[in-house]
Formats: sequence, structure tokens, C-alpha cells
Amino acid sequence: MLNFIYWPISWVLKFWHEVLGFILPKDSGISWILAIVLLTCTVRLLLLKPMVNQMRSTRKMQEMQPRMQEIREKYKGDQQKIAEETQKLYREMGTNPLASCIVPLVQMPIFIGLLHVLRSFNRTGDGGVGLGFTVEQNRNTANYAFPPSDVQSFLDADFLGVPLSAYMSMPSEMFAAFGNADLTRANIIAVCAPLVVLCAAFTHFNARIMINRQAARKAAGKTAKPQGEMAAMMESQMGMMNKMMLWFFPIMILATGVIWHIGLLFYMLTNNVWTFFQTRFLNNKMDAEEAAEEARKVEMKRTTAPAPGARKVDRRTKKQRKQGK
Repeated sequence: MLNFIYWPISWVLKFWHEVLGFILPKDSGISWILAIVLLTCTVRLLLLKPMVNQMRSTRKMQEMQPRMQEIREKYKGDQQKIAEETQKLYREMGTNPLASCIVPLVQMPIFIGLLHVLRSFNRTGDGGVGLGFTVEQNRNTANYAFPPSDVQSFLDADFLGVPLSAYMSMPSEMFAAFGNADLTRANIIAVCAPLVVLCAAFTHFNARIMINRQAARKAAGKTAKPQGEMAAMMESQMGMMNKMMLWFFPIMILATGVIWHIGLLFYMLTNNVWTFFQTRFLNNKMDAEEAAEEARKVEMKRTTAPAPGARKVDRRTKKQRKQGK
């Protein structure tokens, strides 16, 4: 059903694996891990401009909050009029509320698709994504863009002695696909658990950066605070969302870490590290744009203000002056 996601992801991953095959042993774990890392970087580069647009849109939405509150109070009870006036305000400010949804809407199917493609390298047994394949059937069946030779290569690739498609809750009957008699669940946990903790930690750090920036902008008076009866509700909702990003999402990663295999954990970790550095870069960029915008406003006021000592021109008619108007 989701083949339109699985096939493109598998082709991009295969492309990077082939490229890395010219400089690294193609069947090594490091070449497969780097291919996953480069796939992640490819996706994030394509999403860079939408991310910049999202941040600009978020900043404008914050600036619009007082005016949106005025519209709600002025046309209270008339939802159609509120919607019309709100759309006019969006057009006037040159922003679109949907801009903030593009990045997460794109990333989610990519995450799901990569999870499926990587887990589909091992279809032995009946648990997980197993299709009841025997070890021989699995090693000789293609996985989307990957021919049987690549399936065998991925199954044999490992990180610190643990296969890349292994995960902590993997059914024991699926271990046979790796042909590694020494593999135990303890080995898998020893490698996967630290990666899960790192993913959760970076998720927390990224949320902390965003929340600290919100607080700093609010303290500096750069974020307009809405007034009226809706203000407390909006503040409460924002506080709840911040707590979810700061604590709930990292805890969810820790709680569900048992189902993430090593290959996907490297995708998640790369994605979070990218976000960590990209956020700093884009925050600096947004601050520079905001400073330039403020400087233009100050310069415009200065150039349009009358020169000191300039005589004020009386534009009234002769009759109006006589009448003292």
C-alpha cells in the first residue's frame, strides 16, 4: 500500500551504498551505516528551505497573535467572519499557517518507510515483519531496490558485532538469518541501548534549545503577548506542548527503543544531531534577518521625519486660516 514511499527510499539508500562502495568495502557495516547517514542528510537538505519558511512563518504568527485576538473579540460568535478576517490578515502578513506542517508531514512517512525497508531485510520467522521465510529463502529474495546480493550483504553487516537489522525485542527465531551462532539478546541490548539513550537525549536537547529561545525572545519583548480571555488558554496550551517536547517525546523514544533496530537508530541519531546544529544556524540567520528588518524600520523613520528646525508648511486655504481652522 505504501510502495510509493518504500521504493524511492530504497533507491536513495542503494545509491549511497553503491557510491560508498568505491571507497569502502561494500559489504562492511560502516558502508551501510554511512549510506543511512547520507540518506538522512539528503532528506534534511531537501527540507532545509521548507524549514526556513516554517521558522519565518512561526515568527510572523507570533507577531500576529494580538491582531488575531482583536479579530476574535470583535467578531465573537461569528465564525465565518472570524475566518474571513483571519485569512485577510494571513495575506497581509504574507504567511501561511500550513507552512509549519510541511516538515513533520514529510519526515513521518520517510521514517515509516525507512523502518519498513530496513526491517524487511530479515523476513525469517513469523514475528516482527517476518513472512515465514526460511533462512535460504530470505537471503535469496530481493528487498525493493536491493537484489539478493545486497540483502545478503546487509544481513552480514554488523556494528560492534551486532547485525544492523537486529533490535532488542527481535524474536529469537529471526537470529538464524544472520548466521552468527554467538549472537545473543544481551549483545543486541548492549549496542542498541546506548544509541536509544543518545536519540532521547538529543531530542530533549533540541526541545530545550527551542524553549530557551522562546523564553529569551519573550523576555526581550520580541514576542507579542496576546491580551484578553484567550491569553491564559494559549499560554497553557503552549506550556503543555513545551513539556511534551521536553519530556514526553524523549520518554517515548526510551519506551519504544526495543523495536528500533540499529540501522534505524543511526537514522534517528543522525536526524537529531542534524537538527541540533541546524537549529543554531537557522536561529542565527533569523536573528540577523530580524536585526536587519529593525534597522530598515529605524532608517525609514529617520528619512521620513522632518529635518530639525525645518519650517512647518501650512497647507490650509486662505479662507480656513482667516476662520482659524
